[in-house]
Amino acid sequence: MQSGRLHNFSAGPGTLPLPVLESAREELPVYKGTGASVMEISHRSPEYIQIENSARDRLRSLLGLTDEWHILFLGGGASMQFHQVPLNFLHSDGQAAYLLTGAWAKKAHAEAVRIGHGRIVASSADSNFNYIPDSSLWNLDSNDAYLHYTSNNTIYGTQFRNTPYVNCPLVCDASSDFLSRPIELDRYGLIYAGAQKNIGPAGVTVVLIRDSFLQIRKSKLPTMLDYGTHAAKCFNTPPVYAVYLVEKVLAWLEELGGISEIQATNRKKADLLYRTIDGSEFYRGTAETKSRSQMNVTFRLAKEDLESVFIQQAREHGLLALKGHRSVGGMRASIYNACQMESVEILVEFMRDFEQRNG
Repeated sequence: MQSGRLHNFSAGPGTLPLPVLESAREELPVYKGTGASVMEISHRSPEYIQIENSARDRLRSLLGLTDEWHILFLGGGASMQFHQVPLNFLHSDGQAAYLLTGAWAKKAHAEAVRIGHGRIVASSADSNFNYIPDSSLWNLDSNDAYLHYTSNNTIYGTQFRNTPYVNCPLVCDASSDFLSRPIELDRYGLIYAGAQKNIGPAGVTVVLIRDSFLQIRKSKLPTMLDYGTHAAKCFNTPPVYAVYLVEKVLAWLEELGGISEIQATNRKKADLLYRTIDGSEFYRGTAETKSRSQMNVTFRLAKEDLESVFIQQAREHGLLALKGHRSVGGMRASIYNACQMESVEILVEFMRDFEQRNG
């Protein structure tokens, strides 16, 4: 790869498009004639406001967002949203539904319980979160203020194939598959995504919130944790450089042809990896087939004592960050939007060679 860059399968922060990094490198000392770096200019300057407006415009175009949607760029990561969502929308006399499909969904539910009645409507904990629960078995209730779910589970390699259909607004943690496929917006009240998987560097979280949903939030909220504060205006200094890079990633996505094009590429990458795993007795996937993620491909070796050797030799072959999460072990190839097909092809070539030598 160019400039000594290797094939990066990190689960997050994930790989970024090389053209974005090269453009940022060129502009880093002086941004567009301002005489200063983008990190040194005021967040209320015309130059930065243009960056943020452009990022919003590109998001609206890519997702088909209408004016009823607010687009916020917040700090605190998705973990802050775990608390901010119920703080705003889980009333003391109400309830909210939570789907538990992995570690991050569990953390989101734990924050809801701090606020009020966060109900577990379904869970896949019984099988170490290796599947998405069948929607026909969910314990739904018409009194739920919202249903919260995590669309893609980075640790366990599972993903919702379809948007849940329920009788309340959806709230989604889309951190690890945001902009990898179209979103059926009409079912959602709020969508949030930490940028560091698919759309930028760590440091900014994109929050999309429908105005009608915003209006039912609780009153007398802490200023910084009130979504209304940030929907009304730029209240405090945003994560300027992270937003700047997000805008560049969005432009890169547009140049590729938009979400439909990146979705098609993501399918090809995932299909190639899963075919390789399924076509061998040496490798085995860890997620239930119909719940498999197209962003995080998790697998084990039949001879698990060889897994550390696989990871080390992969690194020597220029394949980075293939070690699975410490809580589950094994291997994980995170193939987010910016992961190139070439990288997946080289990984597959290495996997086949490793099997020949060790099978």
